[in-house]
Amino acid sequence: MDQEIVLRAAKLREEINYHNYRYHTLDSPVISDAQFDALVDELRALEAAYPELITPDSPTQRVGGAPAEGFAKVEHPAPILSLDKASSRAELFAWHTRISKLLPEDAPPLAYTVEPKFDGLTVVLHYRQGQLVLGATRGDGLVGEDITANLRTVKTLPLRIPADPDGPQPPPYLVVRGEVLILLKDFDALNARLIEAGESPFANPRNAAAGSLRQLDPAITAQRPLHLYAYSIVTADGPVPATQQETLAYLRALGFAQPSEMAYFADLDAVADYCEQMIARRNTLPFEADGLVVKIDDLATQAALGVVGGRPRGAVAYKFPAQEATTTLRDVEFSVGRTGVITPTALLDPVLIAGVTVSRASLHNFDFIAERDIRIGDRVLVKRAGDVIPYVEGPVVDVRDGSQRLIEPPTTCPACGDPVVHPEGEIAYYCVNAACPAQLVQKLTYFTHVLDIEGLGERTAVQLVEQRLIQDPADLYFLTKESLLTLEGFADKKADNLLAAIAQAKDRPFDRVLAALGIRGVGVTVAQVLAEAFPTLDALAAAPAEVIASVEGIGPITAQNILTWFAHVHNRAMVEKLRQAGLKLAAERKAGVAGEQPLAGLTFVITGTLSRPRDDVKAWIEALGGKVAGSVSQKTSYLVVGADPGGSKYNRAQALNTPLLTEEQLYALAGSHP
Repeated sequence: MDQEIVLRAAKLREEINYHNYRYHTLDSPVISDAQFDALVDELRALEAAYPELITPDSPTQRVGGAPAEGFAKVEHPAPILSLDKASSRAELFAWHTRISKLLPEDAPPLAYTVEPKFDGLTVVLHYRQGQLVLGATRGDGLVGEDITANLRTVKTLPLRIPADPDGPQPPPYLVVRGEVLILLKDFDALNARLIEAGESPFANPRNAAAGSLRQLDPAITAQRPLHLYAYSIVTADGPVPATQQETLAYLRALGFAQPSEMAYFADLDAVADYCEQMIARRNTLPFEADGLVVKIDDLATQAALGVVGGRPRGAVAYKFPAQEATTTLRDVEFSVGRTGVITPTALLDPVLIAGVTVSRASLHNFDFIAERDIRIGDRVLVKRAGDVIPYVEGPVVDVRDGSQRLIEPPTTCPACGDPVVHPEGEIAYYCVNAACPAQLVQKLTYFTHVLDIEGLGERTAVQLVEQRLIQDPADLYFLTKESLLTLEGFADKKADNLLAAIAQAKDRPFDRVLAALGIRGVGVTVAQVLAEAFPTLDALAAAPAEVIASVEGIGPITAQNILTWFAHVHNRAMVEKLRQAGLKLAAERKAGVAGEQPLAGLTFVITGTLSRPRDDVKAWIEALGGKVAGSVSQKTSYLVVGADPGGSKYNRAQALNTPLLTEEQLYALAGSHP
């Protein structure tokens, strides 16, 4: 192989790892997304042409490898110990008094670092010659599990150090301790995606992080928004900093992320003041933390103090006051969301948690209830963190007296009385009645959002439902000015504008109308795929489940959701009203001369975020004769890769050797821009 190619691949890996570090760790990129994508595309192209160039630290390998059958055991090079605890200023000073008795009389005054006590999963990272070679869980402190393949997918974990070529050079062998967690904003977004997909949300960020890292399939881990913070050196074959403060700066210089909430103090009074201040600020942290870690700054002093009871004397965990309490679960209330999901809520004996009286708490879903064996009448542990809705963590089984009752999912909708369905393979229980009043406001808001009806927000939707002017979204097209003027806040102009916006929405294409129906699993993208396969809504409604499921990008669960939706009399009646109103329930076929269309005969799949709205790019491709599919197959001509691409499409394209295009390369292929 040409040596220039080898050197170019090495240079690309170095540059991409550096820019990943700038973007994900420092949040300070120095090149544009397009420039970064061009580097990645070049490296992928080289690795595709010369597979022997692929190295374990290549940034193209973060998507995850083949699923593992299990995790091998790993013996740590030194014990990964837990800490003793303090929960008040007095206990913090008591710790100081104990360790002071063990220090020489002429010992210099102690200084301290204070760090967040992350509520995540501890990991141990091994680097040889700057390359990550092993990553393990803490396990029992002596032996952990090898999760290297999963850790490689964490974007804030440097695969090679230093991430900045101009940074300090690490020793030949370096073992670092850190914590993998999910930031709160990412956790909320992750759960929202799971709920939208009809899957069970995670109970808390720690469970989500731990569950993600212990997936046997690294490709699943790669889809989770995991974040790594590094905070100590376990061992090293060479010189390392002598203080904890210097260690943190050193790790950051090597490329490891660290939170801004790291502090240094020259006396314990200042440490105690900071700990007490952080109690009030705990809910402003971007991650879950159950306290702070106070460490003697001088690492030699830490080591000299030794270990007692399996806990090092040179550091202590200052625990925040509990944000949980136990109380009695008296009953369960069921509510209905926009997609018809039945959600259980615990009704509790009021209890004070973190200064707030809590009498209701989330039970997540019925699988969670069954897994935790939560029963009516149980003494339960309830947690509340900041503005997060309180939730039941589980029962206190030891105090059961036999009077407790199992929590059964409802068989009929608590709002409309229609039968509740529980599709095979899904977590949720659903009401599929489109006219269910509990769902109607949210369904109406979603319908108007998809069809882009301006002037009809949630407040107006509530008014329309409360005044019984709307029984389902199709009734929008039969509103009159007289009826709108009966609503509070409506005058002639506002009523006229809303009616005009509703009328304009009749021109929306068939795939948009299909998406607006609110069928579970049929959003805008899936609706586009279905509209390509079934030219009319009647054709889709009449198709057997196996035919729908055979469409590329549509699976059996979505197919069954479609059949269930059309089987309901209220939904069929709504379709007829939409037909009567003149909405487009059939696709428009465009005529054109194939020879004059530069993308004729080509099939594209898009992943990631583009610089233009994806719908605009799709329409542009189709206008030039191409086709846009929802998933990669043998028929796919190109995978168009935008920012933050999805792992499943990319992995499938790699497996099928599907050519990749950046957004700009797509435009170059077509000879024009949207």
